[in-house]
Amino acid sequence: MTNLISQAFENNEKKLVTFVTGGDPDYDTSSEIIKTIINNGADIIEIGMPFSDPMADGPTIQLSSNRAISKGINLENIFSLAAEAKKIKNDLPIILMGYYNLILYFGIDKFVKKCKENGVDGLIIVDLQPEEDEDLINELKNNQIDLIRLITPTTNEERLKLILNNASGFLYYVSIMGITGQKSADLNELEKSVAFIKKHTNLPVVPGFGIKNSTDVSNICKIADGAVVGSSIIKIIEENLTNKEKMLSEIDKFSKDLKNGTRV
Repeated sequence: MTNLISQAFENNEKKLVTFVTGGDPDYDTSSEIIKTIINNGADIIEIGMPFSDPMADGPTIQLSSNRAISKGINLENIFSLAAEAKKIKNDLPIILMGYYNLILYFGIDKFVKKCKENGVDGLIIVDLQPEEDEDLINELKNNQIDLIRLITPTTNEERLKLILNNASGFLYYVSIMGITGQKSADLNELEKSVAFIKKHTNLPVVPGFGIKNSTDVSNICKIADGAVVGSSIIKIIEENLTNKEKMLSEIDKFSKDLKNGTRV
């Protein structure tokens, strides 16, 4: 089986990774949003698994989770969204992002099997530490699904080596301390951090958090292998809840602009 995440980075072009909460503001609209973003050239799609207590997420993404949960969105719906995205573009890497409690409650074996069946290529589990990942990592390896690791500005060399042990796909660099959707990345610090990480691994490094527009994407892509944008897309959803047509139109324009930002 070809690993689609690794394959995505082979041509050395900078990658746009987009995040949306699955099922926000409802299942059908969420599906249309994902389709729009894919059609505008997003290289990797992250679909957030709604969770009632998302500790790493700022208010924008917390509210998006709440909206999805209020519409009854569950993991089965998230798998369906992933499968639909794969039908639009079968070589597009799909990543599910969320919290370990959801997976434990669903059942690790069952969860990974569902990922495999629905075209999921990788996972980002925000609160899963390397010391506690053995049960999940074995299942993921058996099914050729990547575990994308998070690295923060405070990750030291010893910790980095531990994180890299079972990392695959790419490394998600949390470019600011705190929660999603706040502040912007310090480019000088980011450049130092990316250089430090790349001394220890050949995996691509893709920053997220605090990347709000195409200018930010462009600045980040001059330093790293791509950029993750999430809160700014979700903000468009939040601001246009009563006007679906305008919401989709603005996401269409915004996602095109973001993709243009990767062309540095």
